[in-house]
Amino acid sequence: MTIATPLSQRFRRDVAPVPVASPRFSVVNVPLAETLGLATDFFEQPETLTALSGNGPFQDQSPVALAYAAHQFGNWVPLLGDGRAHLIATLKTPANKTVELQLKGSGPTPYSRNGDGRATLGAMLREFLVSEAMAGLGIPTTRSLAVVATGEDVYRRRAEPGAVLTRVATSHVRVGTFQYAMAHLDRDALVELAEHEIVRSYPDLVGQEDRFLLLLRGAIARQAQLIARWMCVGFIHGVMNTDNMAISGETIDFGPCAFMDAFHPKKVFSSIDEYGRYAWDQQPAIALWNLTRFAECLLPLLNNDREAAIAQARTELELFYPQFESAFEAGMLKKFGITIRHDSDGEFIATMLRHMMEGRADFTLAFRKLTQHAAEDVSVDLQSQFATQASGLAFMAHWRDRLGSETPDVAGMQQANPIYIARNHQVEAALAEAEHGNMTRFNRFWELLRTPFTEHPTSGGFEAAPLPDEEVTQTFCGT
Repeated sequence: MTIATPLSQRFRRDVAPVPVASPRFSVVNVPLAETLGLATDFFEQPETLTALSGNGPFQDQSPVALAYAAHQFGNWVPLLGDGRAHLIATLKTPANKTVELQLKGSGPTPYSRNGDGRATLGAMLREFLVSEAMAGLGIPTTRSLAVVATGEDVYRRRAEPGAVLTRVATSHVRVGTFQYAMAHLDRDALVELAEHEIVRSYPDLVGQEDRFLLLLRGAIARQAQLIARWMCVGFIHGVMNTDNMAISGETIDFGPCAFMDAFHPKKVFSSIDEYGRYAWDQQPAIALWNLTRFAECLLPLLNNDREAAIAQARTELELFYPQFESAFEAGMLKKFGITIRHDSDGEFIATMLRHMMEGRADFTLAFRKLTQHAAEDVSVDLQSQFATQASGLAFMAHWRDRLGSETPDVAGMQQANPIYIARNHQVEAALAEAEHGNMTRFNRFWELLRTPFTEHPTSGGFEAAPLPDEEVTQTFCGT
């Protein structure tokens, strides 16, 4: 392991986590540790628990908190930063990739703004479960290495057990990090930050003459793909502020996120998103808005002539929607088992989603039942997924009409339509038991989420949609 970050002092504060009373591992991610090349007895070493609880650094490590700014719900906040997080180390994996280890809930920093710097066990286990669910789905994401229970209470809506999460990311640089540099520092700082992010997340660009323009192009392409993949599994991030968009293209910050049950394009779960800014169908527009803020920060690096730089940035930003629409259509067509694309497929997908909305069809189960139907499983009752017969019949009629003489690609459907997602009611049930020391449900759920496309006969009902009294309609940030 090496230093936490090579970024200069102007982007960080050297600050140690605050020790906790009685640390113990609540959950550890052994498969991820193996992927990272950590020792087989990594979690058994006493210094590991010490470091991942914030009670002491790894050898020769100096923890830091990073500065950043943000637009939060469209409002400019000039200084935020890691208010309860510490970068503690970087390491090189066996695949020759550099990743960062960060603690969340590890105590206040100079950026805490009077916050306590702590996190609840429920919020950290939630991020662990959902981030690992995203990894199981094959969606770019930060990962969770461990959750340490602190033995201390944290006060939010009530007193709750405290915890520290260890997050693994390619980079913790966000759009908001560039906004901080643009607002408070100088061109040299922007160059330093951009060069750092190129090395970390876009190493193929190192040394290229037009690397800053290509950095913008790469970030746009990755976000277009990422948002399309979110939407194809019914994922709603919940708070797509500019400090929650990683330049690396990884999903980051799992606060009030959720997976849809019954489909509706305007679905919102976050308790603080009163006006639907970050609803399921608004995510592409918000991603482009955030990327535009990123492009504004890069203008001084694109061209000394500001008008020419603006023209270059605008040309790149105009690529976002075509890339998103292409990725989203390709992903949705795969869910429908369609391999031959038509010019009218955007209209076809919109029609099918309208039938799902009108029939309140469960987004995940409807597609999985369709997969089974395509595989000629005669026991499947797809109609039961729709609240109205008319919507179900129309859905099937339009699907058959679009297929025409084409045979559905069942193998592709099986890899595009998961059985297991981090359903809100199942997550809440697992967290409620975990808070009282029972990790059985949590660990079984996590096991299923690691292979979400593979059916397990003894799954225990984790694939089921919620009953009316189980449905979760609001999720909370957990800060």
